[in-house]
Amino acid sequence: MATAIAILGGVGLFLLGMTVMTDDLKALAGSALRTVLGKAASTPLSGAFWGAIVTLLVQSSSAVTMTTIGLVSAGLLTFPQGLGLVFGANVGTTGTGWLVALIGVRVSLSAYALPMIFIGALAKLLGGGRIAAAGGAVAGFALVLYGLTTLQQGMGGLAESLHPSDLPAVLGAPGVGWISGSVGLMTLIVAGLAMTAVMQSSTAAIAVTISAFYAGAISLEQGAALIIGQNIGTATSSALAAIGASATAKRLALAYVLFKVIAALIAIIAFPLTAQLMRAFAASVDGMTLLAAYHTAYNVVGVAVLLPATQWFTRIVERLLPSKQTALQSALDPSALASPVIAVETARRVVADVLTTTAASVSGALSAGAGPTAQSIAATAALEEVRDFLSELKEPPETEAERFRMTSTLHALDHVSRLVEVVAESGLSGQPAGVPHDLRAAELCRQAMRAAQAVAGSITSEAALGPQAASIGWNVSSEVEAALAEVEGASRKLDALQRDHHAVTLASVAAGKLTAAEAFTRIDGARRLDRITYHAWRSAAHLLGRGTHHNLNPWHQPESTVSEGNDDEPS
Repeated sequence: MATAIAILGGVGLFLLGMTVMTDDLKALAGSALRTVLGKAASTPLSGAFWGAIVTLLVQSSSAVTMTTIGLVSAGLLTFPQGLGLVFGANVGTTGTGWLVALIGVRVSLSAYALPMIFIGALAKLLGGGRIAAAGGAVAGFALVLYGLTTLQQGMGGLAESLHPSDLPAVLGAPGVGWISGSVGLMTLIVAGLAMTAVMQSSTAAIAVTISAFYAGAISLEQGAALIIGQNIGTATSSALAAIGASATAKRLALAYVLFKVIAALIAIIAFPLTAQLMRAFAASVDGMTLLAAYHTAYNVVGVAVLLPATQWFTRIVERLLPSKQTALQSALDPSALASPVIAVETARRVVADVLTTTAASVSGALSAGAGPTAQSIAATAALEEVRDFLSELKEPPETEAERFRMTSTLHALDHVSRLVEVVAESGLSGQPAGVPHDLRAAELCRQAMRAAQAVAGSITSEAALGPQAASIGWNVSSEVEAALAEVEGASRKLDALQRDHHAVTLASVAAGKLTAAEAFTRIDGARRLDRITYHAWRSAAHLLGRGTHHNLNPWHQPESTVSEGNDDEPS
């Protein structure tokens, strides 16, 4: 009974310590986790490398996986790039096995762990920000060490009543036949899978396996067989988490499961050879190190096999799990809400896409004389979804730069909403033609719309951004800066023209050239074009982070913004 309590208590302390440590390491990393992953995954190979490094540092493959889901959903990473990060996370998570093998089961660290728990808890309770996060990480790490010591004691008691001969012999062990060895191998694989499924942590399950080997309760081959099952078992938590999740989350979960299954099949086929190699190395290398090395090699081989076939693997996953979401639903993936950086960038790209579509439809309408009613309705619905999406943010941005980025995105959202509203109200039909002022106003508006398309398109276009992985940032090229200057120039020229147009048109009534109704129709038309161009300029500027306070002529206060209180301070 005491042995069971010690084992369960050791596992519980280990799991608690891992949870506390990983949560505070994630908090300590902050937005750096998203930035590093976003910039590192320019190719699947570099993504796998940095996914392993980041997972090793934050000690949480789930944190890397969930961040990756958000980056893929936001369009900041392609699905193959996301797969590279997930593959790398599987290698990085094996680092804890080395900690257990090299330190945890060899030395009793409880004398050092208890003071570390006290110091870490004190920093966690009395400190703030990064100090508190660092204190929590230290306390969590000490709990892991204390849990390993407790687990080691429990396994010592278990070894008195459990011997390797009491467990099924596995394939590759001396004197074991193919049939009985294969049955034993599969039995222990299932047992390892069950251990991970119950504990919901392959790291804890592997710590138990290494501790059991150290205590003499299992053999080297039996430990390797358990590790195969424990690696498969990590996919159960991902599969459960994907239930009811977004299409992106389901695809990455499916890819994760397939990766585990393929790696397990390779390990099972190679097991007789692996067992012989491990026995050969056992003369010079201790068994705990061999088991930790086997755990790492198991995942490295799986990554090495699948990484070159990432594109093929991606197509298989997409065929097995086709997405039923619209492009907008896919972009506004709820998983992105866990990270303010990703959520804001997601919203920014959707707003840019709406600006691109609206600017194109306005330009076409000015040429054809018909209003883009259907496009306006769709744009209005999309912008409403963006507002709802940002309203569900789970936490505020962490840094001043992130807060500025969110504020700029909200300004852009506001101006694009007003732009769509003006277009929907006017329909751009009935624009007068043949009068120089009217023709010049329409041409300036078309010019602004084309330039606004270039600005907004630079945000959503892969060609303009280069590798999507590096796209968390303003990334403004000289061509895009020139397009923004063109939008601004057209807006200012149209503002001046609209005031002159107003005076000339009213004078035409007194000269008998126009009726009052015709004059006011033309004035309203020019005013609408001015408002459309102005909101296109301001939204484009904010999308690029260039929407700082600016001086406008006192007459450049579009009617909609004055009446709605938008330009008491120009945004």
